[in-house]
Amino acid sequence: MTRLGYQIPSFSYPEVDQSGVFAHVIRQAVEAENSGFDTVMLMDHFFQLPGLGQPDDYMLECYTALGAIARETSRVRLSSLVTGNTYRNPAVLAKIITTLDVVSDGRAQLGIGAGWFQLEHDSFGIEFGTFTDRFEKLEEALNIILPMLRGERRSLAGKWYSVTEAINEPPPVRRVPVMIGGSGERKTFRMVAQYADSANIICPVDQITHKLDVIDEHCDNQGRDRSELVVSRLAYLCVAPTHDEARAELDAMLLTRGVPEAKLEAARANFHWGDPDEVAEEMATQMALGLDGFCVNSLANCWIPGRIELLGETLRRVVDA
Repeated sequence: MTRLGYQIPSFSYPEVDQSGVFAHVIRQAVEAENSGFDTVMLMDHFFQLPGLGQPDDYMLECYTALGAIARETSRVRLSSLVTGNTYRNPAVLAKIITTLDVVSDGRAQLGIGAGWFQLEHDSFGIEFGTFTDRFEKLEEALNIILPMLRGERRSLAGKWYSVTEAINEPPPVRRVPVMIGGSGERKTFRMVAQYADSANIICPVDQITHKLDVIDEHCDNQGRDRSELVVSRLAYLCVAPTHDEARAELDAMLLTRGVPEAKLEAARANFHWGDPDEVAEEMATQMALGLDGFCVNSLANCWIPGRIELLGETLRRVVDA
């Protein structure tokens, strides 16, 4: 299960056109593997997200890209962070995850959430529905996908999905771990306690303790041993050999994304940044609140060779402490 995951959230790099994009993706994945990350993750989106770029920035389809990464790596687990359940039929998703597991010799992980980005749904003609609809779909989907991943020929006549003797052969090489991502305390965290091996939470640092307490409560209600769950937090990082280099690289990224110079200081507050010692100290403080690990990205400088390796080495000493 993921204790230290590296997410690739962007495929738009300075002065790189489509012919060079995947070389940067593979370099990041290899650096992540070599520096101690246990999982490499891609966003499952069709458009770039608000705050990270523009809708027409480059965005590769998640599972096609993960399959290619599988052939260039040998140890890291491979996952989305996280799959939008609404984008794919759940039985088909079970086949996709299983194929990734076979291709990678047992390194696939299912990361999944309810889906939230309405622009993608509207543009691609995918039904968005209400908040309640999406969470009902997620739970039905889990009741199809998980049995299929565990070897069952699944039949279900649900409100949203129907399958009849859905066959999943060949089976996964190894048991596929399941991560549910999100921050919803009533629905998402209940499903984490009921179905998942791990959770990735999205929240400010000052809410970590509260979120973990809510997960504990759901585990108690489900009769689940909380120690069986691995809970990580999504974090945006920028680490460089020196404090000044990290600040310069972060500021350059923020300026290219339209942040006015007068607002750079406020924008930096959304990132954990600095030299390796500074970043390690800050992340160790979060671990002390009860987290089991992190899923991180490095939007500001991931395209610079060596930065992901430095990031992995920095965080590995925190998670292993």
